[in-house]
Amino acid sequence: MRIGLSVYGTTFSMGLHPASGRPLITPQQLMDQALAAGLQGVELPATLLQNSDIPTVTRYAQEHGLFITLAAGGYDPAKLAEAIDLAIQLQAATVRTVIGGAKIGGDRRHLAGRWQPFLQEVLAKLREATAVAERAGVNLAVENHQDLASEELLWLCESIASPRFGLTLDAGNPLATAEEPVDFARRVAPYLKNVHLKDYWIYLSEEGYRLVRSPLGQGVIDFPALFDIFAAACPDVTMSIELGALEARHIRVLADDYWPEYPARTAAQLAEVLRMVQANAKPIGDWRTPFEREEPVEAIVEYEQRQLAASLAYIHILQPSLRK
Repeated sequence: MRIGLSVYGTTFSMGLHPASGRPLITPQQLMDQALAAGLQGVELPATLLQNSDIPTVTRYAQEHGLFITLAAGGYDPAKLAEAIDLAIQLQAATVRTVIGGAKIGGDRRHLAGRWQPFLQEVLAKLREATAVAERAGVNLAVENHQDLASEELLWLCESIASPRFGLTLDAGNPLATAEEPVDFARRVAPYLKNVHLKDYWIYLSEEGYRLVRSPLGQGVIDFPALFDIFAAACPDVTMSIELGALEARHIRVLADDYWPEYPARTAAQLAEVLRMVQANAKPIGDWRTPFEREEPVEAIVEYEQRQLAASLAYIHILQPSLRK
């Protein structure tokens, strides 16, 4: 297992957030940060590469022994074909993409009555994109981006049935579809191509619970159990540290209209995740991040950097074999 660095957990520090006012990080700068942190690769958004010299980026990664995962988005076959072509140039093994449809926080209520037709459209277009990935020898990996549940991700994998199609597991996001993270990982492990390492604190609400970003190892995710699963099922999987968003995610599992578009769940399944939520919920208090409290840019950047440093320290304890 190799661990790299993503840009999405530090969007202010790296200039991705428009409110940061900071220069946008370059691919080489991200790779330098990964190297300085003792990591082994990077996950680069396609948008970050728009003005880059791709051969230079590729050569720099190769010279320093870094893997590249390419982060794309959507399920349009033409756009995914462009991302796959870029991955070939970068010598990236995997293109990660997200499907969407649901709003962040697993909310499908705006698609009531239309969710199943949406999934059929997704399946048809991903089949087309996978044919391109097969010819290119590149993996196409759909992320559980607080949208699709494990049942639906497994259905996609089984329906497409290609060794080049699989999943990117975001370790924290199963909680957004009301699923226990370790159980989720165990079920999707045979299809994993890529992993995002993310942790959350949990705060209860009247409608369910909020997920608030935390440093790795300080929240509710059982990373030792996840690493055991990865070592057994997909020992060559690439992973990236990707801290949560600056906005808390509200998971409204107790709302009356939350469930109709979800796969059928047993009472035991729901009880499992609710037990986890109740056992790990933080005391009532201010759950907002500095961004949500509208603190100065410098405070938000310091908050991101402090959480990243704590996460790196934890990962190096968990994976002492990482290059120094």
